[in-house]
Amino acid sequence: MKLVVNLPAWNEEEKIAATIKRVPRQIAGVDEVFVQVTGDGCTDQTIAHSREAGANSVYDRGVHRGIGVTFRDSVEQALQNGADIMVNIDADGQFNPNDIAELIQPVLKGEADIVSADRFGEKAPKDMPKIKHRLNRVAAWIIGKFMGSKINDLTCGFRAYSREALLRLNLPGGFTYTQEVIIDALGKNLIIKWIPVEVTYFADRKSRVVKSVFNYVNNSFKIILKAVRDVRPMKFFGIPGVIMISFALGVFIYFLFLYLPEFKITQYRNYLILALTLFFIGLQFLVFALIADMIKTSRKMTEDQLYLLRKEKYKK
Repeated sequence: MKLVVNLPAWNEEEKIAATIKRVPRQIAGVDEVFVQVTGDGCTDQTIAHSREAGANSVYDRGVHRGIGVTFRDSVEQALQNGADIMVNIDADGQFNPNDIAELIQPVLKGEADIVSADRFGEKAPKDMPKIKHRLNRVAAWIIGKFMGSKINDLTCGFRAYSREALLRLNLPGGFTYTQEVIIDALGKNLIIKWIPVEVTYFADRKSRVVKSVFNYVNNSFKIILKAVRDVRPMKFFGIPGVIMISFALGVFIYFLFLYLPEFKITQYRNYLILALTLFFIGLQFLVFALIADMIKTSRKMTEDQLYLLRKEKYKK
């Protein structure tokens, strides 16, 4: 059983060496702990410090492309390095590497495909901005409702992945990869579990994903739409369609209530026009739902073929 501990890094020369040295090299149930650093076009001494600190593998694409692309590179590197499990942990030391042993237990036991650290208990983590905490909880609740699964922490990057999960995930490389991974995993019926952890927020730490409240809300809204559209298309198009047709029937019944006593349509025709308009728009949404569901089925077949190709490419 080979565990690859991945540290995605962009100019983390001040803290990455200390984080690497804190990674436990002996874990029960694991034959080998392999530390991997994936750089995102670092321009400081991050790469050199990583090697000096004892990282087993250091990769840097040489161009800064963002955290989503870096995570995608991390998955490819982990598979090439023969990972049975990959743990992704921040390079700046805000998470405790000693929690890795607990995080991987559900994967080792075959109880989960992905295990995510859960930063949120009954209250916000110490020094975490309140607005960030609330927005995280709201976004997790909304997406969880649409996906039909409880999500404890949508945006935490400290996670453990089984080899099967690494092979099955499709990663677009966006800055919101943490949300996209959860959505993609739930759409593929992968089992996700959550382990509570403590996290340290440094006073000088700035998020490289959340630049502002507006950007966070905007990105989260896009992710919610993507979740429902791509993974639950029948909900995305079907629910509005059913609502519109229901309103159409209600308006039409009201029209009949006004029309039947006098059999005069002229003064009530606006209700009839509104009912017909809502009905045909709703019907169109239902047609879109069926088409989108067929596209989803086709995409699933393509993803299954891609999975088999990856499995062959990274055969151990």
